[in-house]
Amino acid sequence: MAKETPPDPTENDKDKMDQELPPWLDKMAVRLWLILILATASYFFINLQQGKGEEIPYSTFKEQVKNDRVEEITLQGNIIEGRYRGAFSSNQQEAIFYSQIPPVEDLDLIPLLEDHNVVVRVKADKTEVSTLLITMIPWLIFLGLIFYTSRNMQKMNFGGGGPFGRFTKSGARRHEVKEISISFADVAGMENTKKELTEIIDYLKQPQRFQKLGAKMPRGILMMGPPGTGKTLLAKATAGEANVPFFSITGSEFVEMFVGVGASRVRDMFQSAREAAPALIFIDEIDAVGRVRGTGLGGGNDEREQTLNQILAEMDGFSDKETIVVLAATNRPDVLDPALLRPGRFDRKVTLELPKKNARKDILEVHVRKVPLDKDVDLIQIAASTVGFSGADLANLVNEAALYAASHNRDNVNMQCFDRARDKIILGTEREKLQNPTEKKRIACHESGHAITAWFLPNADP
Repeated sequence: MAKETPPDPTENDKDKMDQELPPWLDKMAVRLWLILILATASYFFINLQQGKGEEIPYSTFKEQVKNDRVEEITLQGNIIEGRYRGAFSSNQQEAIFYSQIPPVEDLDLIPLLEDHNVVVRVKADKTEVSTLLITMIPWLIFLGLIFYTSRNMQKMNFGGGGPFGRFTKSGARRHEVKEISISFADVAGMENTKKELTEIIDYLKQPQRFQKLGAKMPRGILMMGPPGTGKTLLAKATAGEANVPFFSITGSEFVEMFVGVGASRVRDMFQSAREAAPALIFIDEIDAVGRVRGTGLGGGNDEREQTLNQILAEMDGFSDKETIVVLAATNRPDVLDPALLRPGRFDRKVTLELPKKNARKDILEVHVRKVPLDKDVDLIQIAASTVGFSGADLANLVNEAALYAASHNRDNVNMQCFDRARDKIILGTEREKLQNPTEKKRIACHESGHAITAWFLPNADP
């Protein structure tokens, strides 16, 4: 019975992040936005105040003072805001006026105001206040953006879920037991490889049986082989047979332009696997991150090497009782760092080769399960004519044959469809318009020469 897996750790860190953030961060955010709002409101309020009351010429203002009609004035820069005496105005609104002071200094103005008992008040220049606010607002907005970004970076460091919250999270796709529908029955032509992995499956199912005898299973298994030989399919089938969660990721997904991000993603992936143990981790194209160190730019400080160092450290950190197995796949085992291949890490290698004739027949039988075949289809003959095809090539062959049959309105796929599909994969599409009769004749003679030579060779396939 499969062990019940805990909830995904990438989804339940928000509350923890909010608790761990310093409380002064929230208070500072409120204060900063409050200052910004008040400054903007003050700027518009000051501008709205200008133009209140009736505007009169400067000469009219002096005439009103001489006639003792002005009770008080307020000087603010080059603006005079005044109030008429109560006897000369019927309401509060009409009692207010303002005027502009001419650029040339009027030396007679102050004595005139004093002689007629006008109350004089002086305020700071409205223009200076507006200029100050206009200068401050962009800086306040800039500081607000800096604070907003720094807060999101703080969330990232605490594993939060903001815009940058997923940046350091592992991109490994987690497949639960019920989501894995592939088993060894869906993997044909790899009998020897499946026998080697059966031991790993038994260990994931019954780890106590091995631990009581002091046996330690390989922490890592490296699958090597040409492209299309079924490394990813075999890894999924292993997880399906063992009934354990399956974490899948490619080596290139670890590496980013920022140093330290890849190492953080490695830690997160292995931590998730530990919480879901027993589990299986599959790293496809591990050569993207596991190349020999010290051969690229940046020396020992570049992002790829730090990511590789973290993978090595995590695999060394497995305890004997942790039921986690790491599978990795590569087409280039020759470029991998020796530290990955030493005992205690990827200390078991599984080599996948291109399938032989009987294996190709078994693979074809798997792929034609849902394809209606004509009676003339001979899978043995197709397997014999597809030397050098990988499992992926054979799957493509069946698909191309089905597409050809559908495009010609057939009810099933016959042998002619498979022949056409094979020729298209090996030779490409027909190019009749690009060949004149002379070229066709030369090609026919050339190819018939191959056939005649093969016919007379004693060991050639008839």
